[in-house]
Amino acid sequence: MTTSLRTATPADADRLAALAAITFPLACPPGSDPAAVAEHIRTQLSPERFVAWSASADHALLVAESPGSPGSPDVGPGSPDDRTGSDGAGDLVGYALLVRGVPDDTDIVAVVGAEPTVELSKIYVHPASQGTGVASDLLRAALDAAPALVPDRAVWLGTNGENARAQAFYRKHGFAVAGTRTYVVGGEAHDDVVMVRPLD
Repeated sequence: MTTSLRTATPADADRLAALAAITFPLACPPGSDPAAVAEHIRTQLSPERFVAWSASADHALLVAESPGSPGSPDVGPGSPDDRTGSDGAGDLVGYALLVRGVPDDTDIVAVVGAEPTVELSKIYVHPASQGTGVASDLLRAALDAAPALVPDRAVWLGTNGENARAQAFYRKHGFAVAGTRTYVVGGEAHDDVVMVRPLD
């Protein structure tokens, strides 16, 4: 099945929030407090957040979309796994978010400096689409979009220190561990590694 990539619009916000509610818990380390994860989803991955990111000049929000299947018995309007728009648009199977800004976390400043930079803040793919190449396509598209936010700067990201699979994926695409940080999810602190991809 063909998957296409495009820039998100505010109309995607509800579907993106639903996708985020599925994918974010899967990236959390074992033992994470479910209540803390739920609070993070409610406050940090809400439709309102996605509307704001899609309209912001300091963000690039990309989506991966596959052809819709609105009559499907297991993925349809109103189902818990509803990724299809009410108009029969394609299923959103992944998304990536880039953020332009000056780091204010001293751990990040120690790695990338106190200058405008681009963070790959989020990249998630629905579990049913993992292993299909969608994540790699999204990451390459995000890296292509980064210079429009801040030219001639390396891209950085944070990922949980226990998530070996994610780290291997990022290394495959040119990132390397350069430091650590503390990342708070719903009031619960987690240890992240900071990874940087140098300029080509």
